[in-house]
Amino acid sequence: MNTYFITETEQRRRKRAVLVMTVLSVLIVLSVIISMNTGFIRLAPLDVFKTLIGSGTAKQELILFDFRLPRIVISILIGAGFAVSGCIIQGLSRNPLSDPGLLGINAGAGLAVILFISFYPTTEKGSIFLMPFLALIGASFTALLIFVLSYKRHRGLLPTRMILVGIAVAAGISAAMQLLILRLTPEKYQFFAIWMAGSIWGTNWKYVVALLPWLIVIFPIVQYKAKALNALNLGDQLAVGLGAQVNKERALLLAAAVGLAGSCVAVGGGIGFVGLIAPHLARRLVGPQHQVLLPASAFVGALLVIVADTLARWAFQPNEIPTGIVVAVIGAPYFLYLLSRSK
Repeated sequence: MNTYFITETEQRRRKRAVLVMTVLSVLIVLSVIISMNTGFIRLAPLDVFKTLIGSGTAKQELILFDFRLPRIVISILIGAGFAVSGCIIQGLSRNPLSDPGLLGINAGAGLAVILFISFYPTTEKGSIFLMPFLALIGASFTALLIFVLSYKRHRGLLPTRMILVGIAVAAGISAAMQLLILRLTPEKYQFFAIWMAGSIWGTNWKYVVALLPWLIVIFPIVQYKAKALNALNLGDQLAVGLGAQVNKERALLLAAAVGLAGSCVAVGGGIGFVGLIAPHLARRLVGPQHQVLLPASAFVGALLVIVADTLARWAFQPNEIPTGIVVAVIGAPYFLYLLSRSK
């Protein structure tokens, strides 16, 4: 009887997960279609279709293939990367209010990028592919510092302490960034300001090529470690009882979260709240099991960023606002709501 009940419950969860993934996929496709038609130069749906099949004009092909589609793809990749990174960190810290931005990992990646653009021109050919590596170094150093300061020998990783340390480290890094502004040229300062606001500044296929390999490599590893993340989410003692190698699994998953956040920051700038909101919404939709929570978080994050980017390009035409501002407008009230509901 109990076995039958568990099996029936599991089947319902799987059906719900499949339904949620299907609905999210449809919403993402619809958002992509709307985004392709949105911009200062409007393309009618029929013109978009003709351009996609190769029957558009040279101007339409330039707008769609050289400007809008790369940005749409980057929005999807950044949203998925930030969301999965946030999901991992929330599982490791056992705190639904954790995310890469709140813990200072995004700031660490950003500091490395700002150091790079301060001393080298961002238009150099190799800079596009070098920046994700530099962001990873900055994010890794920050994550290591937060981990060391938050870890107690006999108590393990303390979630509350981890958040407080992350906020303090992020504040220190932000101060260092402000100091770097003093030596920037006007052109680099403009880039810095736009980047800090969370503008998706990489709008060609080179940035897609620079970001995509990171996600292709890290996503399968994280999905493979979903059961280990479930165990770690229960606490160190229970995880050890279930046979998990706590320190090894935590280090690997934290490295994966840092890699995702760092590479996304390098291309998308300081877009916040995605790593917080997307996993939390996905958890409400599909439950806490990371086998389905991780992909659901990626779908929700991708949908959130592409909708925010479309609104950023549409709301104040012919001008546009940074995508990070739109995400913040959505995320800040939701974050306050989570704080009011947390114990």
